[in-house]
Amino acid sequence: MSLYYEASDILANAEAKGGSLKNRIFGKKDLKSSPGAIFALVAETTKWSSVLKEVIEKADILKLEKKLTPTLALLLAHDLILAKKGVAAPKSHPLNLAISRHKARLNAEFTKCRIKGRFATLDAFRIHINAAAADESAEATANGTKAFHPRWVRVNAVRTTLAKAQSTFFADFTQVSTLKELSTTPKGLYLDEHIPDLVAIHPGIDLSKHAAYHAGEIIFQDKASCFPAYLLDPTAKDGQVIDACAAPGNKTTHLAAILSSQKSYGLKASVTACERNPIRAQTLEKMVKLAGAGKIISVKASQDFTKLDPRSQEFVDVGALLLDPSCSGSGIIGRDDTAVLHLPSLPSTTPAPSSNSSKKRKRKTSAVAKIPVPVAAETKDELSEETPQAADLENDEEKLKTRLENLSGFQLKIVLHAFAFPAATKVTYSTCSIHVEENESVVVRALSSRIARERGWKIMKRENQVDGMKKWARRGDPEASKVALKGKEFLEDPTVLADACIRCERGTDEGTMGFFVAGFVRDPDADVVQPVAPKKEESEGEDEEWGGFDE
Repeated sequence: MSLYYEASDILANAEAKGGSLKNRIFGKKDLKSSPGAIFALVAETTKWSSVLKEVIEKADILKLEKKLTPTLALLLAHDLILAKKGVAAPKSHPLNLAISRHKARLNAEFTKCRIKGRFATLDAFRIHINAAAADESAEATANGTKAFHPRWVRVNAVRTTLAKAQSTFFADFTQVSTLKELSTTPKGLYLDEHIPDLVAIHPGIDLSKHAAYHAGEIIFQDKASCFPAYLLDPTAKDGQVIDACAAPGNKTTHLAAILSSQKSYGLKASVTACERNPIRAQTLEKMVKLAGAGKIISVKASQDFTKLDPRSQEFVDVGALLLDPSCSGSGIIGRDDTAVLHLPSLPSTTPAPSSNSSKKRKRKTSAVAKIPVPVAAETKDELSEETPQAADLENDEEKLKTRLENLSGFQLKIVLHAFAFPAATKVTYSTCSIHVEENESVVVRALSSRIARERGWKIMKRENQVDGMKKWARRGDPEASKVALKGKEFLEDPTVLADACIRCERGTDEGTMGFFVAGFVRDPDADVVQPVAPKKEESEGEDEEWGGFDE
């Protein structure tokens, strides 16, 4: 079945391809199986791989089943033992036959592992595995040897309220006051101080099967990913709001939640969500439906935002735009970024030594495959010399530079197109990138463009930002702002510009991924009769396909 072969291929080529697990799976164009099914299978198998490795080796099935590779054996054993529906292949399929004929032996060895670990039930064993995989250990976090990254959960205001959530599906959680405290409280609940309706729980808790998740009452969304919609602060007075690059839909539904929580009687606001990729548009539509936001959000499937005509009567009342375009994804923290896949050893093909041999038998070595972090995010100095990607990155510095130039060119094109909507008075621009080229540099280039100057677009200064964002301490890079503004100091003071930009960093005690967001505002009185098209050199830039994703 293609599911297991494709999942095996994803894992087998991890070192060669690099990037996060999500990026490798959802970015692959020729998959026959559902990307979501492959991701779930690979992620769950990786979590259990140290246990399944032992089970497979003791059952000795690789010696008996020559057609099974160590990776295929892991994937099939996971579904045979742990999946509710078993192996996702017909009973007559060779893969199903190869693993199922050893079911009794595999289950027996798995039970031995569970009992040896002193877990009375499978559920208890599962909770332990989830907690261990979520973050190497709470002790490591408490000792400061590893940053704590919680599971962020946004309570969907379209369907429920935070107060109701606390009294129902979070009723048995203990409220804590800090993220550090949450790291040592497995059933803790942290109410975020910056983003309304956002909470954090211990990463070992899996709510993906909870009724509230399937009812769209809660949405998994990294804290940093909530910044763009919250900073935009859409109101009913803004009329139509456009999400320019909407899939998979977390930011889109966040816009809808903000609008639905307001009581602006007699005023209506809507969100138009553009997604040019038809496959990702389907995901967006499912997300909108699940969140109950169909009456607020209108999805424009297969629609390239830059092809919209700002002068069209359809967009005459567009007052706010959220821009989260394709980027390098260098700030993303996937829960698979540090995952280790434990592969069972292949049976030895060498004959056993005779009894009178003086040589000691060598112990079998285990194969361990690391699922690497996105190397594009790092600099040469930040990588270990032993990491295979270090040499590649040194050789590919010029390639990375070209890639960032192409991406930033497209990102600028998106911003300048947003500036052209006649009634627009605010725009947020964000990336999950750590690179200056995609962040402060794009902001400065946008502010210095002809259309920005003629239409009166300015940076949204910190003092004018919504309260939660105003309180966020981590701001833009002053040195980067100074370099970007060189020769353009008339636009803004570098210190003011840096303070207006918002940054997040992964690996900190704030529990976010790497992220950047900035807001633009304009005085409606600065309107010109006709929107000014940007100069050719301002809008040039080749789009490198990477759709971006939320947590």
